[in-house]
Amino acid sequence: MASDDLTLTCCVKMEWMNTQGMINRQLQSKNTTLRLIRNEFRDIFLEVSADKVAPVRLQLKGISVHKNFMKEGKATIKFQDVRCTVFLTNAPPLQLVTFLRTIFVKMTGGAVEKGKNTPLRTQLLSSKPRKFDEISPITESDLYRAQRANGGKSTAMRPSPTCKRKLSDVSSSSKAPAAKKLYTSSSPIQNDPLDLEQKEVLQACLSGQNIFFTGSAGTGKSFLLRKIIGALPADVTVATASTGVAACHIGGITLHQFAGIGIGSGSVDRCVDMLSKGIAASLWRKCKHLVIDEVSMIDADFFQKVEEVARKIRKSDKPFGGIQLILCGDFFQLPPVGKFESSKKEINFCFQTEAWKNCVQRTFELTKVHRQEEQEFIDILNEVRIGKVTAKSEKILTETARQKIEQDGILATRLCSHTQDANIINESKLKELPGEMKVFDAQDSSPSASVTLDNLTTVPRKLELKVGAQVMLLKNINVSKGLVNGARGVVKEFKDDLPLVKFRNQLYLALPERWAVKTTSGGIAARRQVPLRLAWAFSIHKSQGLTLDCVEMSLGRVFEAGQAYVALSRAQSLKMLRVLDFKASQVWANPNVVDFYNKLRLEKDAFTLIPLGSKNKSNLKSGPKNSLKGMSKALLNKPLMNIS
Repeated sequence: MASDDLTLTCCVKMEWMNTQGMINRQLQSKNTTLRLIRNEFRDIFLEVSADKVAPVRLQLKGISVHKNFMKEGKATIKFQDVRCTVFLTNAPPLQLVTFLRTIFVKMTGGAVEKGKNTPLRTQLLSSKPRKFDEISPITESDLYRAQRANGGKSTAMRPSPTCKRKLSDVSSSSKAPAAKKLYTSSSPIQNDPLDLEQKEVLQACLSGQNIFFTGSAGTGKSFLLRKIIGALPADVTVATASTGVAACHIGGITLHQFAGIGIGSGSVDRCVDMLSKGIAASLWRKCKHLVIDEVSMIDADFFQKVEEVARKIRKSDKPFGGIQLILCGDFFQLPPVGKFESSKKEINFCFQTEAWKNCVQRTFELTKVHRQEEQEFIDILNEVRIGKVTAKSEKILTETARQKIEQDGILATRLCSHTQDANIINESKLKELPGEMKVFDAQDSSPSASVTLDNLTTVPRKLELKVGAQVMLLKNINVSKGLVNGARGVVKEFKDDLPLVKFRNQLYLALPERWAVKTTSGGIAARRQVPLRLAWAFSIHKSQGLTLDCVEMSLGRVFEAGQAYVALSRAQSLKMLRVLDFKASQVWANPNVVDFYNKLRLEKDAFTLIPLGSKNKSNLKSGPKNSLKGMSKALLNKPLMNIS
């Protein structure tokens, strides 16, 4: 079976030019497979195979690659020697990046060792038939040689196994650190491997099923979602989320932006009329895969309305108009906020709608927690998640109030139930600091994009800092050194008019970084800003998706089910968590959500735990319904999901 690194399926257009620069031959196909192969002389070829056309093989020699739009599933490969240009479009972005990366590594680091190339005379006189074989996957030895050939630099096409980003040298010593010894194993490498649960979800998505996958905080839902988006054809895949911050995390837009029906308060016919007047209708018809992150925060009425509109605008009676749905979220976290009918007190979740029942074919639950490593803390969070905190867990959380978690002048971030409270704390603390105020204004791609960027990112348009300001890092700079999104630090000084921040492990000179988000029209809005924001306090709503290494909270004013769970699950460990005045009464879960997850677990186990073997033939004869009935009592009493 071919490695995913060595094959790619996408739309391909090939053009051959004559010596005068005129096109004299073309080949175009929407469903084309590209494969990397070798001949008996170890030369590497790109094989292009399309329906009803003989495969075309082009030697990877003297090529140039235009890769600026890889993340949009587009690239161009020019074969200079044969004057052929290969245009790639609608490729799964992640596969495209990996495929082009493999080409580079194989042509530099993985090429035949020097002195072992077959002489041209031998090739011409050889009586062997032209034989092609698949090349081997990339190994760490290949990466090492590719790095050496590129002078140690690293880009999307020129990977480095040891360094992802060059950091400013802020060490007090002028002596450069010693180079680390590289491990040069010849075994195939895996970048950001998925666990078995995540692989199962990815496979279901690639098979075209409508799925919903869930899991507790820290189980890698957003990580998996980015992998899924990268594995689907870019031109017909739309990534959305219920909130702007969540949409930014996956490189998408909000569901409301994509839907194009405002808050959905009008009738279905009225919504369809609104769509027909803009570009949104064409986006709906073009879409084949719709991703919705944080679906738990989508109001039931809006979800039902969007599904009905999809069928109308696409003129199809299939659920969601025939679009593949990939839904992700945790209903135990923050509940939906209704955009209309605000007077009703009961919360309706989208899993309670007919649209959900008709559309969702399979449900998965991720169980492996990646954010926290302490099993004791994971067990406590599981209790908080379902709203049942034992006396032992309550005692442990109460005792954290006496913990000293500040280090090297880095204070704990206070999580607030209300955004206004967080803003007031940050503004007052900054004013109390002595010294000069430094202002950093963001550079936006256009003035009209500023409001969109404010809504879709947590990056401030205007950042005010002083020496001593408590700040949070807003981007992954160097994961291995702890410079990750959510890391806490304190401004030590300003160097070259840029903030020099003391994090736990090192100093970091905060250079401006770039954020890019998609707009409703399919364009890109970008913001360039210092990757920091004030962090004396942060709202619980805006902390979703963050991992905080030093956090404090008071849960006395929580007003929603799941709010306490979201706050507590942001902490990386019990040792760096301080909960003030904790009471078990501050933690509760919505009964409808608990019932939904009980049924979810029951249905899952019914398919995976049906007894097999000669001793259980009688059970098999009884059928799935009887199996479900027989297992219901035991399954619903599982401690993770059961409530009284």
